Amino acid sequence: MSEPRVRRAEIAIEQRHVDRVYTRLAELRKQAEAMRAKGYEIGHGAQREAVFEQASMLFERDMMVFHANQTLQTLDAEYEGLVFGRLDHTSREQIYVGRLGIRDAEFDNLVTDWRAPAAAAFYQATAEEPMDVVRRRVIRCSGQNVLDVDDDVLIADAVPDDMQVVGEGALMAALGRSRGEKMRDIVATIQKEQDEVIRAPWRGVTEITGGPGTGKTAVALHRAAYLLYRHRRQLGGAGVLVIGPSGVFTSYISRVLPSMGETNVELRALGEVLDGLTGTRQDPAPLAAIKGSLRMRKVLLRALRDTPPDAPSEMRIVYRGEVLKLDARELDRVRRKVHTHGGPPNRSRVRAAEALLEALADKAEQHAKDDARTFDRAELIQELGERIDFHRFLVVWWPVLYPAEILRWLGDERRLAAAGKQLLNRGEIGMLAASLAEVANGSRAWTIADVALLDELRVLAGTPPKRKRRAQIELEATPTRGGSGQGTHRPEHYDEYSHIVVDESQDLSPMQWRMIGRRGKYASWTVVGDPVQSSWPDPDEAAQARDHAFGLRTTRRRFTLRTNYRNSAEIFQLAAQVVAGHAEADELPHAVRTTGVTPEVRTMDPAGLESATQAAAKELLDSVEGTVGVITAMDRVGEVEQWLSGQADERLKVVGSLDSKGLEYDAVVLMEPTDLITESTTGRRVLYVALTRATQQLVVLASDRDWLPAPPR
Repeated sequence: MSEPRVRRAEIAIEQRHVDRVYTRLAELRKQAEAMRAKGYEIGHGAQREAVFEQASMLFERDMMVFHANQTLQTLDAEYEGLVFGRLDHTSREQIYVGRLGIRDAEFDNLVTDWRAPAAAAFYQATAEEPMDVVRRRVIRCSGQNVLDVDDDVLIADAVPDDMQVVGEGALMAALGRSRGEKMRDIVATIQKEQDEVIRAPWRGVTEITGGPGTGKTAVALHRAAYLLYRHRRQLGGAGVLVIGPSGVFTSYISRVLPSMGETNVELRALGEVLDGLTGTRQDPAPLAAIKGSLRMRKVLLRALRDTPPDAPSEMRIVYRGEVLKLDARELDRVRRKVHTHGGPPNRSRVRAAEALLEALADKAEQHAKDDARTFDRAELIQELGERIDFHRFLVVWWPVLYPAEILRWLGDERRLAAAGKQLLNRGEIGMLAASLAEVANGSRAWTIADVALLDELRVLAGTPPKRKRRAQIELEATPTRGGSGQGTHRPEHYDEYSHIVVDESQDLSPMQWRMIGRRGKYASWTVVGDPVQSSWPDPDEAAQARDHAFGLRTTRRRFTLRTNYRNSAEIFQLAAQVVAGHAEADELPHAVRTTGVTPEVRTMDPAGLESATQAAAKELLDSVEGTVGVITAMDRVGEVEQWLSGQADERLKVVGSLDSKGLEYDAVVLMEPTDLITESTTGRRVLYVALTRATQQLVVLASDRDWLPAPPR
């Protein structure tokens, strides 16, 4: 039988099984809908029963409806190709592998969940270690239709006479598919080195390193889905938090976990970690380096303990006909005394009241001694402590402090200079004060780096009184939790997550590590990063903060992924040349796919950049089926979006260099690479990242050639 006829016959065989799966899926859905309807009937019946029976019936209703809705949510998830694999064992047993485990009415397996131990061989078996697998088949579907099959034979001398073998290169075919706006899951093409990471033990800290295109992000997300499947009792209730570098990135990966049936994982960008606030703006690199430094914690603590700008500088109160007065210096002394106890100011008002009363008593006692009068200290403290005028003074002299309010104070350069004495130099003070002044006067919004400072202040200041709900007002948001992913409702500033996934960790500042560490006090961790791509200028300081965030967790395991599946070898060769000298050879991955298409570098006059960008974008849109990214310096994104506004194609995206991390496109137009080098404190590392976003084609538009490495002599 010819190869095409064999392929068609094998596709038909798999189609019959896929049809059985979807028929059973429809039956399960009807059963879940019936259970939900029955639950609502019980609820209506409870209204007619005696009061003592209502509670039991309503509880039963709630449980039935909850479980029915959970089942429907799972069945309704995005199962593009519910069945994607098949294992034929030496025992002649067949196992179908898919996104969801499904049994027939007799409880026989129709599909084994990819996370189950029985499915592990689909990813781990090799010709050297076949794990009793004769043939591994990848089944490619669109919806409920089988499009193609592709086989690997792992034990050649065990192939039965009636077993047909079809095709080759399932992985390469998948890698060549066009990209959409969202990241796809990789359950059908997980490789052995990736599967080892996904199935690693859940406790402690699991670090995943590797260069661009090695699948670090996809592996981390699949690991989250696997851990929830295998350890749902330990991890499911407290919750899993996934943190990405930007809103663009979290939007890009947002469909991966739902496509695997996991909808209760919380997904947040770095600018969304603090409830009630979303920071989307990037600071210039030198300013971000100041805001992210551990020095800022001491600066913030000093600012917190400084006298609030609107606090009265003098206290006058009449006691039995005598005016007792505390001047600015005496009030400052009282404030310092309260702060020496080290408690959060918002929890120290009682102590502040006591210290003020003691200072007033000292003053009255001195007056009594001067006049040779008797004096009852306890009586004065009790009487003044009950006076309304004393408490009116107290609430304005020791006000409730809110993070945004304190940070805005530092827009005053003199106040910041006092808080930053011997911590920040004059240039840093000027730069930081100017940035915060723009927020204070309303001309700019909070940046991503500001969010970590606000979270630090939240902890340093302490929880304000809940009755006023001013915290949300001060954080310029509504009282709902932030975040761009699905998730159950949790209390504000929730810190009891069971597992935390951090992507692009090499870019986190020390202050951001402190912010995330607060959410992971009880968590195990999956941490993804690549030192070669780092945009943080002081990796040692960041490592110190990262270790502090991990706490006392002694179990740490590290995996390095070394195969670049994203870029063509031609594209990655250029990227590797650009970063040469900033990375060792063994730190760079190996690109396994060639296309024969060499990246194109076009040199031009800066005046022609707009028309050149428009032309290059149109060329690439015409030549690829998927997405086209235009990557530019962060401060030019708006300008370039205007240039391309006439090209109404939803496949075209403009993104800044820092926001491009973790993203991928079929083709990329990279503008002015020297600008990307100069805008970052880590220079060529940022350019290296931008050059590795394309899977098929890359066009570089440059007005100079300084960014290109010198040719070897």
